Amino acid sequence: MKKYSIGIDLGGTKILIALVDKSSGEVIGVIKKKTKKEKGPTKIIKKLLEGIKELLDTFQINLNNISSIGIGAAGQIDRNNGIILGAPNLDCFDFKIKEILSEHFSIPIYLGNDLEVAAIGEQKFGAGKNSSDFVCIFVGTGVGSCIVKNGNIMYGNTGTAGEIGHMIVDLNGRPCTCGAHGCLEAYASRSAIETRIEGALKKGRSSCISEYLEEGKSITSGMIKKSIDRNDELVLQCVNEASEYLSGGIASIVNIINPELIILGGGLIDAVDYFYNETVKKARLKSLPIPAKTIKFHKAELGDYSGVIGAAFLEDRIL
Repeated sequence: MKKYSIGIDLGGTKILIALVDKSSGEVIGVIKKKTKKEKGPTKIIKKLLEGIKELLDTFQINLNNISSIGIGAAGQIDRNNGIILGAPNLDCFDFKIKEILSEHFSIPIYLGNDLEVAAIGEQKFGAGKNSSDFVCIFVGTGVGSCIVKNGNIMYGNTGTAGEIGHMIVDLNGRPCTCGAHGCLEAYASRSAIETRIEGALKKGRSSCISEYLEEGKSITSGMIKKSIDRNDELVLQCVNEASEYLSGGIASIVNIINPELIILGGGLIDAVDYFYNETVKKARLKSLPIPAKTIKFHKAELGDYSGVIGAAFLEDRIL
């Protein structure tokens, strides 16, 4: 058995490309590429090819020692054919990513959803390793989830199950990147909080977060944390609103699926303890009494590496 795999987390703001030890799940090294403004298939393939080459060169690993390349992509995917069917946050549709990468690398390439690979990582080495019945929910550019039942991922009829971020929470609500209106991620993601804060600032609201802003750059989870630590009224208002919506979505999952455990992760959860604690408290209160008594909540334990570790093990979970 070859010792290493390459795990790739292809997200809405960044790409992480990691060399992963298959025997231990250890991330030997990682290359990071930003995707915030450079999206679309052509630009993403360019970044992936550059990043994989940089990874192999930096850590002096020959491709012959790599068993596979696994990719977790934000969006709806065709696992069997390695196609990203629709990823609005990446501006990719019907993107034959496996076919294109196979022209450059003569090793197996596997594709999964970003939350699917995060769940695999957490199940093998993180917060889900002692549970066979959990839902993994990550909050960042969007809001995504993966459902694990009896130790197996629930893919659904079309392989697109788990899209909690596109649960409709307001029938005539805000537009979502998916084309619908009123989706949960339009209210509860870091991007949604960013949009609310920026809108309020343009209308003349004051906030200490202005001190951290740089022209042309997004509001980060770290900026949100610093502002909350300073008890900023505007940021607290926007974060509390997002927490209300997210907790309602989580309560719906608890009531419908009745899992043993909810694992919460992503940049906003990792950085902002206040957001995590408020969301957990509200979700338990909004859930039906019986499942509310037993549901457990944990933060994802692998941090930024949940996705790359899980992606490296996609070859072990062939459908």
